[in-house]
Amino acid sequence: MPTVISASVAPRTGAEPRSPGPIAQAAQDKGTEAGGGNPSGIYSAIISRNFPIIGVKEKTFEQLHKKCLEKKVLFVDPEFPPDETSLFYSQKFPIQFVWKRPPEICENPRFIIGGANRTDICQGDLGDCWFLAAIACLTLNKRLLFRVIPHDQSFTENYAGIFHFQFWRYGDWVDVVIDDCLPTYNNQLVFTKSNHRNEFWSALLEKAYAKLHGSYEALKGGNTTEAMEDFTGGVTEFFEIKDAPRDMYKIMKKAIERGSLMGCSIDDGTNMTYGTSPSGLKMGELIERMVRNMDNSRLRDSDLIPEGCSDDRPTRTIVPVQFETRMACGLVKGHAYSVTGLEEALYKGEKVKLVRLRNPWGQVEWNGSWSDSWKDWSYVDKDEKARLQHQVTEDGEFWMSYDDFIYHFTKLEICNLTADALESDKLQTWTVSVNEGRWVRGCSAGGCRNFPDTFWTNPQYRLKLLEEDDDPDDSEVICSFLVALMQKNRRKDRKLGANLFTIGFAIYEVPKEMHGNKQHLQKDFFLYNASKARSRTYINMREVSERFRLPPSEYVIVPSTYEPHQEGEFILRVFSEKRNLSEEVENTISVDRPVKKKKNKPIIFVSDRANSNKELGVDQETEEGKDNTSPDKQAKSPQLEPGNTDQESEEQRQFRNIFRQIAGDDMEICADELKNVLNRVVNKHKDLKTQGFTLESCRSMIALMDTDGSGRLNLQEFHHLWKKIKTWQKIFKHYDTDQSGTINSYEMRNAVKDAGFHLNNQLYDIITMRYADKYMNIDFDSFICCFVRLEGMFRAFNAFDKDGDGIIKLNVLEWLQLTMYA
Repeated sequence: MPTVISASVAPRTGAEPRSPGPIAQAAQDKGTEAGGGNPSGIYSAIISRNFPIIGVKEKTFEQLHKKCLEKKVLFVDPEFPPDETSLFYSQKFPIQFVWKRPPEICENPRFIIGGANRTDICQGDLGDCWFLAAIACLTLNKRLLFRVIPHDQSFTENYAGIFHFQFWRYGDWVDVVIDDCLPTYNNQLVFTKSNHRNEFWSALLEKAYAKLHGSYEALKGGNTTEAMEDFTGGVTEFFEIKDAPRDMYKIMKKAIERGSLMGCSIDDGTNMTYGTSPSGLKMGELIERMVRNMDNSRLRDSDLIPEGCSDDRPTRTIVPVQFETRMACGLVKGHAYSVTGLEEALYKGEKVKLVRLRNPWGQVEWNGSWSDSWKDWSYVDKDEKARLQHQVTEDGEFWMSYDDFIYHFTKLEICNLTADALESDKLQTWTVSVNEGRWVRGCSAGGCRNFPDTFWTNPQYRLKLLEEDDDPDDSEVICSFLVALMQKNRRKDRKLGANLFTIGFAIYEVPKEMHGNKQHLQKDFFLYNASKARSRTYINMREVSERFRLPPSEYVIVPSTYEPHQEGEFILRVFSEKRNLSEEVENTISVDRPVKKKKNKPIIFVSDRANSNKELGVDQETEEGKDNTSPDKQAKSPQLEPGNTDQESEEQRQFRNIFRQIAGDDMEICADELKNVLNRVVNKHKDLKTQGFTLESCRSMIALMDTDGSGRLNLQEFHHLWKKIKTWQKIFKHYDTDQSGTINSYEMRNAVKDAGFHLNNQLYDIITMRYADKYMNIDFDSFICCFVRLEGMFRAFNAFDKDGDGIIKLNVLEWLQLTMYA
């Protein structure tokens, strides 16, 4: 039986892209499947909610910029307009912000003054300290910074009120274009601002990130690693400091040397999302408190900077409305800090390990040992002070000893630009494969191993570890790899009520006899086989990642939410030191054909009956022992002739009598008559507990069996249809274990396979959405209707696929005729 596992709740810091570094140079394999690894084509048109933000109306920044300059107008972003719809979604409130462009806020506005650095970031009242802490880390790596913030932007040369920034989004870099209108109150920026009143890169970067997620409010509360990954495309590791390895300082030191981004926080013990307001405080109340704070500050400031201030006056910093808990030592619980440096200093003849941190508020600092105003700085050598850049300023940045750091802080987040282990001195070339998937309620949202009846239905990804590591010091035949599972678009969908799911994954070794078959592993496999590896816990973070070392073999990775029936999209990345293959299982689409192809018989479209000028070949398939003559001749075959009733079974006699009564002398029936025939027969099968077939189902059945385009069925066609229904009925009864007249949608995958259809996960998802009821059950009528549609679509495709290459080409008339008469 599966091991019972527990879920963790990740405190989120809210007080708190493909990488330009080595990750970009690694071999990348975007996982695909037949029909599309990514939601694409008709699947995308039906259910995908991903809309790329690449420019406005798909125009590039350069095109828009040029157009504004030619027309001599300032750009206004229609997708993220300067009004309240871009601010908050939870409620409206009476306080009005004024949207102003930087030239309207101060004189001589500048995009960047003296280079972008961590002191340019001062938090407003949005509760996005997690995002700002990541920006502070980003400024330490100029190469990454220039990737996110293109520096050829200005308020003077070719100024058109348009700016752009670039972020990594689930495997791709996107260019986000914005106008430079910013929300103000009393001529002060409401949200992020720079220490220099006339510097605006950080405020505009925050606006671009807000657009990426739909609104400013969507940025309230989060984890620092989320933004770090969006800045780099890197992979994150999450450490509980109390359980950290003994060489944690060495790990942090290597992270700094390799350009990794680091953040840390202190749990507040409330299990509340960090940086967000208590549950009883609504957004409107938050803003009102914020504005009162700003008003009070403005009244206290006797030297208030008026509109049109000079460019060298510093901004007056206002500490955000407090929901985090400030400790006596000056640190703040439930708040995100940036780790900006690690050094060792000589103090009284001994080396002391130090950590430099920054509070994104731009003030409120640690007041213990090694703080700015620590009295024992006098015992530190002057050159040592200079090396540590010690200065007594209220800028939010401070030193503290490593011992104090691990005593007070509880979480450490590291975003690595490569998958190299920080414990190792070696740098490797890593390959990465990326697979996109989704959990769909009733089909592929099976939950964790605690739910054995549905766990097996989760998306499954085969991982082939082909080559062992190149490590002469390691005698084990081992493959090192890292798995990172990231859920998509949860922040953007907050306005729809979405929150982060609690997610994780398990890894199972595939038995040798199943290597290479790419079949979806069934329920029994997971009941009787233990996982070889798994994520340490299920946790409500955007990404869960873990390092593993396993022997070369074939494995299956099963990503899941903790609870079943939770719908969402995700990407699964696998980094390995040596070559690996990672792909979703059941990625082929086909149908079993029990007999060889016979001579093609033409299909005539209904609209072409008069002249038969558009005939298409179709594979005319028959079963073993079936007469291969035409339908007209079959209708006169001995077993169905009145004079040969001795050769008929009781069921055949019953069919003939019912059919003759309803069809009349022409012995053909329409959809209404088919409904009467079928329901009279089905009603005799009390074990099906069905209310019968609907008229729409019967129309689909006629479209399936109607080979001459008459819109009617003769006796032989009807008999052949009933044989199919009987076969499908047996499958239905097999999975209707409780004899309720319905089957669970999770079992539909196996039922479809038993009927000879092999589909990919996207099609199983569509079947569930199309045919299951709100309780995720499928009744007999819907079940048969689904199989009729599958049979008909496969037959039609094969008719058009004359070359047998799996590709057909239709004009609009053929497409509409095919889809309308199905």
